[in-house]
Amino acid sequence: MSVQSSIKGKTLVISGGTRGIGKAIVYEFADAGANIAFTYHTNIEEAKKIAQDLESKYDVKVRYYQLNILEPEMYRDVFKEIDKDFDEINFFISNAIISGRSVVGGYGKFMRLKPKGLNNIYTATVVAFVIGSQEAAKRMQKNGKGSIISISSTGNLVYIQNYSGHGTNKAAVEAMVRYGAAELGEMGIRVNAVSGGPIDTDALKAFTNYEEVKTKTAELSPLNRMGKPEDLAGACLFLCSEKADWITGQTLIIDGGTTFK
Repeated sequence: MSVQSSIKGKTLVISGGTRGIGKAIVYEFADAGANIAFTYHTNIEEAKKIAQDLESKYDVKVRYYQLNILEPEMYRDVFKEIDKDFDEINFFISNAIISGRSVVGGYGKFMRLKPKGLNNIYTATVVAFVIGSQEAAKRMQKNGKGSIISISSTGNLVYIQNYSGHGTNKAAVEAMVRYGAAELGEMGIRVNAVSGGPIDTDALKAFTNYEEVKTKTAELSPLNRMGKPEDLAGACLFLCSEKADWITGQTLIIDGGTTFK
């Protein structure tokens, strides 16, 4: 069975589907024939535009739901709404991140880190992954199988300026992935992480040293370029397919070779 044929007709739930990596993932899965349930934070017009585009291009069912990732308990109500729109849930990807004022005190030099910013990043990265995965697993258990993925970052493996708050929480979510894999395996649910090197997204462009990161990434990579959101989307598609049926508790690093040089 091909990757695409094992995805077609299944349903993906993903947080943060309106831009960057999340947007690339919803298009990758829709192209493979999956139905899509994605969340957005504030930009409902963009969510509506993406849903209409996906349905017209790929003839799949797409719905969107409002979610504030800093209030992960909202997942419970979101999944109840998803239950009304879809018969089953097969894949869940925890992707949404926070930026801007929410990360003040969490994005910066070590001596400038503050509890509120750090706690916000932990909530959006680790707690949101846990709550979203719990809700998804309850539904997947009825199917006897499923795939859960957390989007991570190689910023937990190598030093990135001002990234300590994010990097340490990515390390934490990868540890949580392994715990989830150990306990959800008996339900037939696989849990993995996809860890990206610097990926050219709006979130990265918000970094004060974006141009420096972009140049340095291209220098470090044997492939001489920065990563694209589509690079991670393809990895997620593979991990949700039957081709990856014996892969769980792992972190798949997609970094263009930047962490081994």
